[in-house]
Amino acid sequence: MSGEESVIEAEGSVPATADDAAEGAAGIGDSPYRREDARALRGETTYTDDFGREAAALAFVRSPHAHAHVESIDTDAAEAIDGVTAVYTWEDLAAGDAPMRLPVRTGPLDCEVPGHPVLAGDRVRYDGQPVAAVVAQDRYHAADGVEAVDVEYDPLPVEDDPREAVSEDAPTLFDAAPDNVAAVGELGDREETDRAFAEAAEIVSVELENNRLIPSALEPRAALAEHDRTAGFTVTMTSQSPHGHRRKLSHTLGVPERQIRVISPDVGGGFGHKGHHHPGEAMAAWAARELGEAVKWTATRSANYREGAHGRDHRTTAELALDSDGQFLGLRADTYAGIGGYALGGGGAMPGWYGRLLASQYEIPAIYCRSRCVFTTTAPVHSYRGAGRPEAIYVTERLVDVAADELGVDPVELRRRNLIDPEAFPHETAVGATYDSGNYEPALDEAIDAVSEYPSGGERDDDGRLRGVGIASYVESTGGGFESGVVRVHPDGGVTVSAGTHDHGQGHGTIYAQIVADELPVGAGEIEVVEGDTDKIPTGTGTFGSRSTVVGGNAVAESAADVLAKAERIAAHELDADPDELEQTESGFRADAAGADERRCSFADVAGAAYGRGLPAGLSPGLEATTFYELEDTAYTFGTHAVAVAVDPETGAFEIERYVAVDDCGVRVNPRIVEGQIHGGVAQGLGQAQSERATYADDGELAASTMLDYALPRASDLPEIETRAKETPSPGNELGVKGIGEAGTIAAPPALVNAVTDALGVDHLDMPLSEERVRAASED
Repeated sequence: MSGEESVIEAEGSVPATADDAAEGAAGIGDSPYRREDARALRGETTYTDDFGREAAALAFVRSPHAHAHVESIDTDAAEAIDGVTAVYTWEDLAAGDAPMRLPVRTGPLDCEVPGHPVLAGDRVRYDGQPVAAVVAQDRYHAADGVEAVDVEYDPLPVEDDPREAVSEDAPTLFDAAPDNVAAVGELGDREETDRAFAEAAEIVSVELENNRLIPSALEPRAALAEHDRTAGFTVTMTSQSPHGHRRKLSHTLGVPERQIRVISPDVGGGFGHKGHHHPGEAMAAWAARELGEAVKWTATRSANYREGAHGRDHRTTAELALDSDGQFLGLRADTYAGIGGYALGGGGAMPGWYGRLLASQYEIPAIYCRSRCVFTTTAPVHSYRGAGRPEAIYVTERLVDVAADELGVDPVELRRRNLIDPEAFPHETAVGATYDSGNYEPALDEAIDAVSEYPSGGERDDDGRLRGVGIASYVESTGGGFESGVVRVHPDGGVTVSAGTHDHGQGHGTIYAQIVADELPVGAGEIEVVEGDTDKIPTGTGTFGSRSTVVGGNAVAESAADVLAKAERIAAHELDADPDELEQTESGFRADAAGADERRCSFADVAGAAYGRGLPAGLSPGLEATTFYELEDTAYTFGTHAVAVAVDPETGAFEIERYVAVDDCGVRVNPRIVEGQIHGGVAQGLGQAQSERATYADDGELAASTMLDYALPRASDLPEIETRAKETPSPGNELGVKGIGEAGTIAAPPALVNAVTDALGVDHLDMPLSEERVRAASED
């Protein structure tokens, strides 16, 4: 391995020194500052693009058409450019034995469709799809090579609307799916739900769009690939799931996983986008093996927008049935979900299960949800922060507000009379979700109390602005899958924690250290946390779906408990005492309550003895434990967010006067980090509600291909976000924790839309709430 690669290994760990962590034990419930932040503020973080400065550069020739036959590709002019090393097309990739197609989970689909080709063959299916790859001595020559490749296309019809894509007139993307429907997901009992609607006193409905979004992380995707004939591949890349990417690269490249090492150093944001397999890392690895040299690829921002996985893109017709007292009887949802030009991983079937959260916080006896996963001539869609949860809660929370308006009932009161009783947990919903614990009304009360002084219902202020208040109650499923956690005590008493998750802003280095410090007599500053290297940590699942503390934290906690049990036996042996006599001190153990000095031993003494001689009978040397932890069921976070707005009907501009988030994620390991996660999620949720939307032109070209066109929220667009907490521990895991990373993206969109529609006195407005859209609604 090169000297530079050894630097990558070191930088891939989350630093954990006394300088980076708060002094003292800092256990569960404390709020030390994140140890990771100091390096970032000093500019000492190292992203994938910081490595491989001498590597060859990879760039893609991308299709300017959303749908076309590829008639011919002429690479002669590009190959003749001085500094261009090689130019590859699908013919080059197909000549080998490797699939060179990104894997797709066809099991949940209703058709057999091919995976996304690393380079397009005879057809492209979305704007920006890679058609050829150029490798050059640097990125400037690679860009010259891309310009010189001549591709002839025969354009085909396009369709970016999933509802229209199922019509007879729409272009068919795959012969195996002639109507462009990849899968139909059905949840709940259709007949029972129809009966509930037949018996209803009131039925309300809403047509809504959950707008297509583009992940906009600080750092675009990137990969540095090296190949050694003996050691195999080493791919340093932007990844939320190093082991997951190793598995997917194994499929695409056609080599065993053991011959691939994935290193994910500092990663500038993920949001689900960096949990998926894309052509860039696969092409870089293939070219590195072909050329016998390191190959580096870094996406441009526009390429990241055009070819990276998008999120959301639902069109839904939803109905709510109520009795004469306003009790919910049933809910129906019919959704067309765009999945783009290819089924990317499990993205093709993902909309099929979004309906599992349609019950939200309410007792709804009958629910039926049908979701069509539809191919469109757009970039593939996969998970984006929330991944189905925001889509489901948006449907329900908009329905509840529309129902309240039509019935002339206060929307808070309508929610309150339909909340699941706190004594009814665990609670199984009509779509098969089993909520572990909940106490919903206190969060609802606190949220609405916080905005109770603000005018609502379209009341005008002195400036003529219309005032409105909106709330959104939510439930979020968190956790899932297994996770690995290793706690290793070194002979000097220092501790290294290794986890299969990946930290790209979540604060794992701080949180896992707190969990271990809560169990062992060692300060958090003596605990190092390592993630992001498949050669250094046991196989894990990764970081997404608000799962890290729920699954990874419990894996680490269980290993720490196992280490403590062994440490206590060693300490008892060292003190010539019975293990039951021991008490844990801040730095070790003592054998009696009086605390005589001669009856004490430090944790470092215990660690040294663990690797020495004279251990108790039946104990082997060493002091470490490995846990693979899996929940029996997911944990369900919940809460209510409230918004007060003032809308100028003349311009359509509105001001968020107050935003209050009341969330319950069970036990909070680090309340400060919880608040930070809520702030970030709300910012993204408000971005979707106010301004973000990935739009395509009539010819299928992505219109929002740069930050000039895709309206991300700025600091001036966001209000002060007030966070408040409730704490209902989960009975389903030992720590009592629930995830919180996606709560803001779930609650913020319906809360803001509910507030603006309240101000305008209209039933519904689709997101984003542009000034034009709001002004037009105020004129109706």
